[in-house]
Formats: sequence, structure tokens, C-alpha cells
Amino acid sequence: MFQKMMEDINCIRDRDPAAHSVMEVMFLYPGYKAIRSHRKAHWFYRHNMFFLARAVSQRNARRTGIEIHPGAQIGKRFFIDHGTGSVIGETTIIGDDVTMYQGVTLGGTGKDVGKRHPTIGNNVLIGAGSKVLGPITVGDNTNIAAGAVVLDPIPENSTAVGVPARIVRRNGKKISDLDQVHIPDPVSQELCKLQYEIDKLNKKLEDISK
Repeated sequence: MFQKMMEDINCIRDRDPAAHSVMEVMFLYPGYKAIRSHRKAHWFYRHNMFFLARAVSQRNARRTGIEIHPGAQIGKRFFIDHGTGSVIGETTIIGDDVTMYQGVTLGGTGKDVGKRHPTIGNNVLIGAGSKVLGPITVGDNTNIAAGAVVLDPIPENSTAVGVPARIVRRNGKKISDLDQVHIPDPVSQELCKLQYEIDKLNKKLEDISK
């Protein structure tokens, strides 16, 4: 248990330059407190003590602002930086060496049964405010940009950005550029389609009248 505690603390110190000491991380970091509480809650959950598991997780949510369902499976050296407003669903599986920022949702779409939440690979970075929804898989060594909404599987060694998220980099090579300015106007596109149909009807009426 002590070894796991030190592993969690050291991973935070390695990834967060603002962490100055072991004591600071242990007593003042909400992400660390959330992980320690989750490991207790998950033990109760695995031993079918669901009420106690939920009680521990809800107390943790009130204290830290980070809600982790006790059924979620979380690997080693998981770092939640800041973390306020983050939610992790029951059937979520998270690998080792994952970093997650505030406002992230690893949730469901409401349409699935059984495995309803995502599976996150090893060494994944999940940016602030991003949403990963449904029983999809995010591959190892992947970066999910802040604010992205991931609804489809992401292969390993990728960078995904946007709403809905799309892959812009794979295995270190750029796949496409994300243009945040020159985005097609959906209303204009629909009006163009309607105008095209109207022109076709007018031509048919002219042919009939002739």
C-alpha cells in the first residue's frame, strides 16, 4: 500500500512543476485524494459492498469536486491535474500513466447497455473540458485536445481535436489541419440545396408549359 501511495505521489511530482514536496501532494492535491479514495471505494465495490463503495465515492466527490464511480477500473500512476468538475463512469477502464485535466467526462451516451463507458489506453493525455463518450477505445500514447468531444474510437499514437473529435496527427505525422475559421456554414449549405431543388422544379414547370 505504501509503495502504491508513493508511486501515485511521485508521478504527480514528475508531471506537475507546481508540486514542491511529497507533503504538499499528499495533503493538498485534490487529484491525489480522489485517487486514494477511489482505490478504497473500488475495493468495497469488488467485494459487493456497493452501499459502502458509493458512500466513499460520494464523500470524495463532495470534498474534491471529482466524481469517480467506484466501479471504474483505474491503472497505475493516474494523475488528475486540478480535476474540478471531472466525472468518470462506472464501466470506464483507464490504463497506466494517464493524465487528465479538469472538466473531463468519461461517460456514456445513454444508448448502450453493459459496457457503457470508454476504455483509455496507457500514456494518454486528456485535455481540459474534453468529453469521451460511449464504449469506445482510445489507443495508447494518444493526446485528446482540450474541449474535444470524442464519439468514435481513436487509434494509438494519435492526436484528436475538435467537436466531434477527428484525428489530426498519427504516429508523429500530420494528417489534416484543423481550420477553426473557414468552417462551412450549415445553414448556408441547406439554403443552397433548397435553391437547387427550386431551380429544378422551375425548369420542369417551364418544360411542361412549353
